[in-house]
Amino acid sequence: MNFDWLVIRSQTISFRIDRRVPIMVLCLAVAIVVAMVMNLGRGEYPISPGDIVKTLLSLDTGNPDHTFVIYNLRLPRTLVALMVGVALAISGTIFQGLTRNPLADPSIIGINAGASLAAVSVIVLFPSAPIYTLPLSAFAGALLMAILIYSLAWNNGSSPILLILMGIGLSAIASAITSLMITFGEIYNVSNALVWLAGSVYGRTWEQVFSLLPWLVIFVPMALTLARHLNALNLGDDVAKSLGSRVEWQRGLLVFVGVALAGAGVATAGNIGFVGLIAPHLGRQLVGTTHEGLIPTSALLGGVIVVIADFLGRTLFAPIELPCGVITAAIGAPYFLYLLIRNRKK
Repeated sequence: MNFDWLVIRSQTISFRIDRRVPIMVLCLAVAIVVAMVMNLGRGEYPISPGDIVKTLLSLDTGNPDHTFVIYNLRLPRTLVALMVGVALAISGTIFQGLTRNPLADPSIIGINAGASLAAVSVIVLFPSAPIYTLPLSAFAGALLMAILIYSLAWNNGSSPILLILMGIGLSAIASAITSLMITFGEIYNVSNALVWLAGSVYGRTWEQVFSLLPWLVIFVPMALTLARHLNALNLGDDVAKSLGSRVEWQRGLLVFVGVALAGAGVATAGNIGFVGLIAPHLGRQLVGTTHEGLIPTSALLGGVIVVIADFLGRTLFAPIELPCGVITAAIGAPYFLYLLIRNRKK
């Protein structure tokens, strides 16, 4: 194979895709603003979009209740939904690129199961633990799961297919242990864990916002920096090595970033599944497969998906509120089956 031609060709494709990325990012940013305004205005105390904008811009709305409702009740949960969607979407993009499998997702290959097990352990066994310990424990659980998957899939190198198969098996084991802990836990702590496992941003406050923010500030730039290495790994190990990539080192670092984002997202809002599956697929249809453009596009798509899921969960059966994880599962599970059917010959 002529690798010089391959590099030149890949650079040409990247140039063509890059011209679309700013337009899509701008459109998705507008969509996020619209979705957030819709979410901020919906509830038992409806607020018009104009009053929301005035309140956020610190203008006088004539109604002091707007400030309390928006800043204390609705804005934190909306920001958490946005940030969790960004984290899960980037994590899904990384794992799909690493495994070269469009069906890979943190919730499918076991990363979310490890984070959930660790977080449920804290909720059930240490209910008085500080809020910042939840992301740390979920990250530790997700990292331990990733290490187990990586080590068991190792055979003179890491195999993308074995990573997925080992992840599915270990995910089943972690889910079983999680169910066992819920069965024997105190009823109050168990109820909190069950609500958390459903995947919800209900009751999220500024404490959760500031607890999740450092993880995004650190690991989102790392993911963007490693995007070009993910492009090389996505071509296959042999091609990546021929292009001068340190395959195992770069794969391990990307796994670490993906695990950190998935663990922090799961710890903050529970097990919101399929976001890391849907967002990268939609992103590829919009900007192509080059990760320099795919990662930011998928991140914004993930944020839009979770914010809209939270909005739908609050409005479809009001005053009953559905967890946003239920909405994403209702959309993501059929989409996953569609991908399986479409790719069955591959």
